[in-house]
Amino acid sequence: MTGAPSVGEQHLPLKGRRALVTGGAGGIGAATARTLAARGADVVVADLDGAAAAAVAGEVGGSSWEVDLLDPAQLEPARLTEALDGVDILVNNAGFQRVSPIEDFDPQDFRRILTLMLEVPFLLIRAALPGMYANNFGRIINVSSVHGLRASAFKSAYVSAKHGLEGLSKVTALEGGEHGVTSNCVNPGYVRTPLVEKQIAEQAAVHGIPEAEVLGRIMLTGNAIKRLVEPEEVASLIAWLASDDAAMVTGASYTMDGGWTAH
Repeated sequence: MTGAPSVGEQHLPLKGRRALVTGGAGGIGAATARTLAARGADVVVADLDGAAAAAVAGEVGGSSWEVDLLDPAQLEPARLTEALDGVDILVNNAGFQRVSPIEDFDPQDFRRILTLMLEVPFLLIRAALPGMYANNFGRIINVSSVHGLRASAFKSAYVSAKHGLEGLSKVTALEGGEHGVTSNCVNPGYVRTPLVEKQIAEQAAVHGIPEAEVLGRIMLTGNAIKRLVEPEEVASLIAWLASDDAAMVTGASYTMDGGWTAH
């Protein structure tokens, strides 16, 4: 007999799904791991920091994958196929930032950012799709940024990588649609993470203003809502995109930026 999901199923909409979250040991990644697990998913926490990944995995009852995504030897097709085996939900979240004028930007840093934030998602998607196609179900969720839709000075590599990720996500959506696979981007503004909080102190020092004024006067000038995005808010949107409720949502980019891109 069929009918409405039971109460337990409603509270665990991702039960039976296996998720892999890159950069899962902290910030948005850790919040995503916790949220997906709370909704029933079996979560693989992938991170360069193996101890931190194992700690988050232990907290959520999942497993960890200590991996250097900038090491070509760890990205060989056979190794990725094994790592992505059984993964229904892939969250491409790992990344880092460098801020510098173009004329001073270290070419090696530019290449590393594009590798980690564009080429690696391509390789992971490539490894995950055959299994997703076989099961006629898959969720690719790419943690992009407002900078996937807009540019800021001094962030040439980051903006380039995020713009490329937007295109990769849309192509994946077009190819995966007939196989039950969706692909979307999540585009937050400044998120309350250790990296951003460090920037607040640096901006205060550079501009000679109190740290309490940095958000409103420097970082959030384009926002209608003058606060940072919380990692759990981003994770909640990711979890919805991973669910059956979002089966018709694909090729989209969801801003969570307090109105920054409304201008």
